[in-house]
Amino acid sequence: MTPSARRLEKRLIALVAEASLEFGLLAPHDRVLVAVSGGKDSLAMLRLLGLLARRTPFPFSLMAVTVDQGQPGFDRARLTSHFETEGFDYRIIEEDTYSVVKEKILPGQTYCSLCSRLRRGILYTTAARFGMTKIALGHHRDDATETLLLNILYSGQLKAMPARLTSDDGRNTVIRPLIYCADRDLRHYAESMALPVLPCGLCSQQPNLKRQRIKRLIDHLESDNPHVRGNMLSALRNVRTAHLLDPDLHALRPGDSPPVPSEAPRSSPGHAAMASTTTSVSAHGAPKHRE
Repeated sequence: MTPSARRLEKRLIALVAEASLEFGLLAPHDRVLVAVSGGKDSLAMLRLLGLLARRTPFPFSLMAVTVDQGQPGFDRARLTSHFETEGFDYRIIEEDTYSVVKEKILPGQTYCSLCSRLRRGILYTTAARFGMTKIALGHHRDDATETLLLNILYSGQLKAMPARLTSDDGRNTVIRPLIYCADRDLRHYAESMALPVLPCGLCSQQPNLKRQRIKRLIDHLESDNPHVRGNMLSALRNVRTAHLLDPDLHALRPGDSPPVPSEAPRSSPGHAAMASTTTSVSAHGAPKHRE
């Protein structure tokens, strides 16, 4: 590993540890299902969580789960070889959702929404089957900020991606350990580690996706201000509810606190220990200002 790659790895581990501490993502004796699609983000997440597990003062375990959705050309053997070489516990779940998506989605519509819902349902079922306490998804900082703009511009909602979310039925807890990590850093990290990235053969076939438009918009804004992406993340962490127009927020009596959403973090045993780990790691490379 080159010195620059080592520095990048330390910084990413520090950001994962920081997110875990702030949102209660990891707790002693957690059994974490790590959803590995084969993309750069989920593969990087698996490696970073594996490294973090060696450094935390409390134990937690990982199981990589890949859903083989029947997409043509999906090279599951590359992932299997990677898991075995790196010593990860893993499961490959075969479910032909590809045919379902192709059948149900009309021409001109996007595949991603239905595809992700079907995959999420499979992950929920698998987590319950193996007694997993958390499901880790590989969404990163840019996914969260792009989702914020997508919801504002196309759905009329002010929401993004929470770092921690309890499912509606209360059976599963979804965590996003990479929520503070930048897309470009994860891309460089995946390349430097030669991770066996498998591109999605379904969504990549569709031009003019709304998310791609949002990416281009942010790229354009960032050409004038390189801190745009970092500022968007800061905005998600610095919400002034008194300046919003939701009547439910303004119906509160003076001194009342806003209702706590289901995805709000809950303190868990081991956070004090994680704090010492985060402080130790952050001192060796976590930036004060996220770009």
